[in-house]
Amino acid sequence: MKKIALIGNPNTGKTSLFNQLTTSYAYVGNWSGVTVEKKIGKLKQNSGELIDLPGLYTLNPLTNDEAVVTNFLLNESFTHVLNILDASQLQRNLHLTIQLLELGRPLMIGLNMTDVAEQHGTFVNPKRLSNKLKVPVIPIIARTGKGCPQLSKQIASSHNATKSLNINIYYGSIIEKAISQIENEITSETPLPPRWLALQFFEGNSFVHTYLQSLVPTPLLDELYKEVEKSIKQTEGVFVHHYIYRKRNEFIQSLLTEVQEKVETPSTTLTEKIDRVVTNRLLGIPIFLFIMFLVFMLTFDWLGFPLSDLLDGFLSGPFSEWVILYLTAMNASPYLEALIVDGIIAGVGGVLVFIPQIFIMYIFISFLEDSGYMTRVAFVMDRLMENIGLNGKAFIPMIIGFGCNVPGVMAARTIEQPRERLLTIILMPLMSCSARLPVYALFAAAFFVNNQALIVLSLYVLGIVVALILAKVFSSTLLKNEASIFVIELPPYRLPHWVTLARSVWDKGKGFIKKAGTIIFAGSVFIWLLTFIGPSGFDVEMNDSFLALIGGVIAPILQPLGFGTWQAGAALLTGFLAKEVVVSTMNIMYFAPDVASLQALMTDHYTALSAYSFMAFILLYTPCMATVATIKKETNSLKWTIVSIIYALILAYTLSFLIYQVGTLLGF
Repeated sequence: MKKIALIGNPNTGKTSLFNQLTTSYAYVGNWSGVTVEKKIGKLKQNSGELIDLPGLYTLNPLTNDEAVVTNFLLNESFTHVLNILDASQLQRNLHLTIQLLELGRPLMIGLNMTDVAEQHGTFVNPKRLSNKLKVPVIPIIARTGKGCPQLSKQIASSHNATKSLNINIYYGSIIEKAISQIENEITSETPLPPRWLALQFFEGNSFVHTYLQSLVPTPLLDELYKEVEKSIKQTEGVFVHHYIYRKRNEFIQSLLTEVQEKVETPSTTLTEKIDRVVTNRLLGIPIFLFIMFLVFMLTFDWLGFPLSDLLDGFLSGPFSEWVILYLTAMNASPYLEALIVDGIIAGVGGVLVFIPQIFIMYIFISFLEDSGYMTRVAFVMDRLMENIGLNGKAFIPMIIGFGCNVPGVMAARTIEQPRERLLTIILMPLMSCSARLPVYALFAAAFFVNNQALIVLSLYVLGIVVALILAKVFSSTLLKNEASIFVIELPPYRLPHWVTLARSVWDKGKGFIKKAGTIIFAGSVFIWLLTFIGPSGFDVEMNDSFLALIGGVIAPILQPLGFGTWQAGAALLTGFLAKEVVVSTMNIMYFAPDVASLQALMTDHYTALSAYSFMAFILLYTPCMATVATIKKETNSLKWTIVSIIYALILAYTLSFLIYQVGTLLGF
């Protein structure tokens, strides 16, 4: 069976192409770093598997996600390489292509974004490029699927060749002599071309260096590298890896003169016109905040709540009545009826009613991502983030964290500096994920009916501001950062393809629905049982239940924050499973038949000030169980995992205390 590795630079459309060619679906975003681990999909024509690997500029890895590719090439089995090129950035992309050609595996090229290249005044002749590189080159537009059927046919018709060395650049006598020495020393069998291994070794690829140590004596490798480095420095005045880059660039320049043609374009592109405004050093951040405010207005005030009210009315009305009638007809016991109606429907349904807001927000966030605007936000934020010990690239995982903190933590792999990567990971839980949105929606509608969007936006901004302040503190104390360089590609603006947009929204939203059917379902049953059982037996009064006893233990601690009730304590404890469970817990504890009733009950237990204090605590306190597990996996450190939990609790308590106490002094 064919196993085809899909490899290319970041933001060249790899994931879009993966979705076009396979029966699987992967998350798509118009920025680099979308793919942070390999994804495997079955090709539509049953011609094998396609393996989507993280984007990288060179096979010499700088970041953890790039290391995924190098380790794959060294240790995994695959038959072909599908290299995707951005036709508008051909010179830069071809450096990786040359390294893949030197690898010697059968290779095909998907020449993507030909439309963007022509908008920039360049036409790339795919036939000439194919003749020069001696590999198939298929022009495509992965975002819309244009050319993808032809590429699928090429994949299906390709033979399972084991070796196809297509290019052999002459790197000068010093390098070539050293390559020959390594080739002569490699006597053991290896599936990788010795020439490719030698070139990667001289480029400084540490993974290849380790691999070669099993084939060539380490002292010989080290001595040979020193000799080559010294000779190149004396004759060329540069380091050996710079010299190899220069030689490849000379080849690429001669290639481009033959395959590129100039076409007429407008003097200023639409992307350039928009960027003059949205990336302005003074207007950039205010524009971002205004756009997010509009998103929240649409989510809460204009579109979301009318739809939520309809869904709430259905779940608390006809649906509950149908369930009760069915249970009555089945002669179900009162306990079972109470479990299903007061536990499962109240708990799960209390969260499901917020699905319209969740999906509406995802529609607009996905639109901003796929259009290319979110990359500009990272660019605009760089100046601010540089002053606090991070760079703008760290803001991309944080934006991803608005959807869910788990992929946000994983996306930190794209950050080159280990300390910046660790700092981004431990600050990620401060980003307000969609799991917190039902809590915000519940309290905002109950206490801030005329300013819902503004209140929710303030919580999102609060999370960002607190993260930036802590980044400055941590980078100046525990995690002193070495200097880093911020390099990010600004892709052209694109109108998102509606199919891609729909799949992106569903991919984000299905996780919320899946939680409702698993964690929230199980949590609702468990919480109902804790309200049903107490020290004195079954079917006890709510205030005498085990849940009341558990919540009552921490209620006095929460009193200075404005919500010192056992119900609030119990809801916060269950929120560790998933933040959505907070709403489920409240629905069960207060016996609310629908969300409107629960909101009315909230006004008896909270004031507007204590409600905001509670929402701030939900924003900042302990990450959910899935996020904690991901932090442990990505940092491989129990110490930093514990730190991420403890500092969040201290921070949440301190800030909620200040909000409530200062607000009380000011008369709110």
